[in-house]
Amino acid sequence: MGEVARGGCCPPMDLFRSEPMQLVQLIIPIESAHRTVSYLGDLGLLQFKDLNADKSPFQRTYAAQIRRSGEMARRLRFFKEQMLKAGVSPKYSTTPVDVNIDDLEVKLTEIESELTEMNANGEKLQRSYNELVEYKLVLQKAGEFFHSAQSRALEQQREQESCHLSGESIETPLLQDQELSVDSSKQVKLGFLAGLVPREKSMVFERILFRATRGNVFLRQATVEDPVTDPVSGEKTEKNVFVVFYAGEKAKAKILKICEAFGANRYPFAEELGKQAQMITEVSGRLLELKTTLDAGLLHRNNLLNTIGAQFEQWDVLVRKEKSIHHTLNMLSLDVTKKCLVAEGWSPVFATKQIQEALQRAALDSNSQVNAIFQVLQTRELPPTYFRTNKFTSSFQGIIDSYGVAKYQEANPTVYTVVTFPFLFAVMFGDWGHGICLLLAALYFIIREKKLSSQKLDDITEMTFGGRYVILLMAIFSIYTGFIYNEFFSVPFAIFAPSAYDCRDLSCRDATTVGLIKVRDTYPFGVDPVWHGTRSELPFLNSLKMKMSILLGVAQMNLGIVMSYFNAIFFRNSVNVWFQFIPQMIFLNSLFGYLSLLIIVKWATGSQADLYHILIYMFLSPTDDLGENQLFAGQKNLQLVLLLLAVISVPWMLLPKPFILKKQHEARHGVESYAPLQSTDESLQVESNHDSHGHEEFEFSEVFVHQLIHTIEFVLGAVSNTASYLRLWALSLAHSELSSVFYEKVLMMAWGYNNVIILIVGLIVFIFATVGVLLVMETLSAFLHALRLHWVEFQNKFYEGDGYKFHPFSFSWLDDEE
Repeated sequence: MGEVARGGCCPPMDLFRSEPMQLVQLIIPIESAHRTVSYLGDLGLLQFKDLNADKSPFQRTYAAQIRRSGEMARRLRFFKEQMLKAGVSPKYSTTPVDVNIDDLEVKLTEIESELTEMNANGEKLQRSYNELVEYKLVLQKAGEFFHSAQSRALEQQREQESCHLSGESIETPLLQDQELSVDSSKQVKLGFLAGLVPREKSMVFERILFRATRGNVFLRQATVEDPVTDPVSGEKTEKNVFVVFYAGEKAKAKILKICEAFGANRYPFAEELGKQAQMITEVSGRLLELKTTLDAGLLHRNNLLNTIGAQFEQWDVLVRKEKSIHHTLNMLSLDVTKKCLVAEGWSPVFATKQIQEALQRAALDSNSQVNAIFQVLQTRELPPTYFRTNKFTSSFQGIIDSYGVAKYQEANPTVYTVVTFPFLFAVMFGDWGHGICLLLAALYFIIREKKLSSQKLDDITEMTFGGRYVILLMAIFSIYTGFIYNEFFSVPFAIFAPSAYDCRDLSCRDATTVGLIKVRDTYPFGVDPVWHGTRSELPFLNSLKMKMSILLGVAQMNLGIVMSYFNAIFFRNSVNVWFQFIPQMIFLNSLFGYLSLLIIVKWATGSQADLYHILIYMFLSPTDDLGENQLFAGQKNLQLVLLLLAVISVPWMLLPKPFILKKQHEARHGVESYAPLQSTDESLQVESNHDSHGHEEFEFSEVFVHQLIHTIEFVLGAVSNTASYLRLWALSLAHSELSSVFYEKVLMMAWGYNNVIILIVGLIVFIFATVGVLLVMETLSAFLHALRLHWVEFQNKFYEGDGYKFHPFSFSWLDDEE
């Protein structure tokens, strides 16, 4: 049906109708199933149907293989994390890796166990190394405490001896001899603990020690200048070395608990200076040994990670392919004999030969004695929608698909959107200076598209890069409409010819355009530059842009209704031609088509007729004389005829269609038991709107209410949609006025001061305002309004958009899914 409709005088348009699709069945021998699905994934032109939808993932045939692939994927993720920590980047190699999936599983298991063991040993060695570093700091800092204390004790002892030898004096304590002769057996033996405590906790640590022991401790702390790697957490931490002296085992137990609570690491320490020096020497030697061992282990680990990185990409692709193949195999059903797998899926008609070649190649490569069977099934199920796009048309197709995916083989708005979308944007954005800025941005993305497409971009840049060709056309059309409006950053230029008008006297520019006289031929292209800056500029441009918006809107809405005619002809739906297309065309053009005609006649004749008055009194007083508002002979009679046609077209849309559909339904069910199975695309279209059994009751009231809603929506929409196109005028005016304000109130005001600094500041403000407001915010605003005009005003005339996309099984989608 699709091929027939596209034949004849006109060449086929790939985007106008979606590709003809077919439901195919494959019967694949078990021994070649894996290779067959792999080759079909490389081809990417078959969308498999899930024939095991009633089974859970764990009940399917290849659940074990999927678990195995998932485990290999987990190991690869573990390798990637380790490479990121070590700063090793995976190297992409174009040479295909020739390895079996079973061998790869064994290899990945061995590498994982080796890497895990190396990590565990490395962590143990690193912890020991960090502990020894802390131990050395404790020995050094605490040794300084004991050395200084011993030095002070010796000085005090020498002073006391010298005083004793020199004799008693008045200042000599009376009880000195008794104090010195205290029994040594009654002296308290003090114990001590040394270690490191985090600096941020040192004050609290000291306070808690004091309170817990009721002040019966002596604490000394020393700051460690550089941050220390904590052996437990492995993080760099600022710490203090502490030595706490205590008396009694109970105090020691309390101190140990407090140290444990504060994460203070304790280390053994000797009182004798000789032993301290010996311990420092031993610790330094062990640190050197551990450092050498750690460096050797790290080198070995990096070598292993570099080996993994050299083949990581190939392994990752192979594992993901394997997992997707088994996911697809799980959608296939086992034959009764359990020797074959049965697959069903959608494919484009043009791909038949390629699929058959892939099946034959898979049977040959897997040494299968039986070839896979390929057959086309007849069905009434609605096929998926598939458009062949390229890098230029894909972004425009994405704009349409965001509204809704086209129903199978209905007319695709993208064909016209490629031109109308950037043009309507440009009508609102018309300024050839701003258009050049957009063009440069689009050319930057297009020139560097190969490099940027291989990079990971942020969300906004990726979205802009994806729409680079849309921006290119938007920029080109903006330059075109900028020449029509004669605006370059709001400044007019007499590019194509000198202005057709001159001032009658020097004061005419400040007064009104009445003071201008025409001295040359009409300006050949666009708006005459003399209009800019005059008092009549705004009324003139408002009138021009408002009427132009109505003309563009009526033209695009008529195009939408014509598209509904092509849909009806394609699907052989004569009811929609006679009772939808024709009355809609009559209604729209009897009112707003006539308004467009009046606009053109008024422009051509230079008449002063009031179009508002004509259109309003066409309804209120259709029989009254038009008087000075008459634009051509017979206008009154034409208005009566058009008004009558508009009134007739409303019941024409509303009443006949539900009765005809009811009659068709009764006729179809009356002969249904004897009718042969339809095999044309019409059956696909007709049955897509009905139950697959075709025996549901025809709800006449429901159909009639639906038609009533559709009629009211069109009649009211004809008015509201036409008014909606006035946004073209409103946004164009806003863009022009904002541009004029930035130019006159920022740039020209700064220029008037005759100061270089003020001029530079004004230029910077002008650039930032132009880029931020006009090139970013206004671009986004015009884009969204153009989007709305296409989605609502244009597409609702013909586009159903209730289809579903063709998603073939393809390995090219693996990166996106990841």
